[in-house]
Amino acid sequence: MKNKTRNGLKAAVIASCLLGMGLAMSQARAAGDDEMSGIHAGDVLVRLRAISIIPNVSTSNTLSALNVGVNNAIVPELDLTYMIRDYLGVELILGTSRHQLTSSLGNLGGVNVLPPTLLLQYHFNHQGRIRPYLGAGVNYTYFYNNGLNVGGQPISITNHSFGPALQAGVDVQVTKSLFVNADIKKIWMRTDASLGGAALGRLDIDPVVVGLGVGMRF
Repeated sequence: MKNKTRNGLKAAVIASCLLGMGLAMSQARAAGDDEMSGIHAGDVLVRLRAISIIPNVSTSNTLSALNVGVNNAIVPELDLTYMIRDYLGVELILGTSRHQLTSSLGNLGGVNVLPPTLLLQYHFNHQGRIRPYLGAGVNYTYFYNNGLNVGGQPISITNHSFGPALQAGVDVQVTKSLFVNADIKKIWMRTDASLGGAALGRLDIDPVVVGLGVGMRF
């Protein structure tokens, strides 16, 4: 519970810093040089990020008794944003990661996670070079390539999960088409585990995802 609270506070601080940095910098600079700055309705933004996935785990029943945890992962992420208004965009986030599960019995093996996420974004200062944004949407998670086991006996998990997602970030235009990006997301995802038909409990992963990357405007 302490780790969950600490991760939540960490996420809030990072999000505040991202937005504060973006808003402060956008106010500090004039939004001149229209040739290089700004986004508009109809633009497509493509970003490639390196992301750190930090699970904020909670469990129930036997999983709690075994002190089950989920390790962090660093992977690439691709996202596509279509601007439906000058200040409003729809973003689809694509990426996959593999996570190892730990417990008081030792390593329980690994499982792959595919969490496509759809977000509606509001872009502040859309005409400027420095553009903070906020997003909210829905996440669908597919668990696959399940290698979880206890003593050689496979652990079964539910393969699908739906949950909300929140986002904060900032784009900084470098050239007419190229920009750099910093981003943080909170995603809610969970699965139920069983062993030999007996329920082990629910595993809430609920990661914070911190990313840095580059993007192109088309």
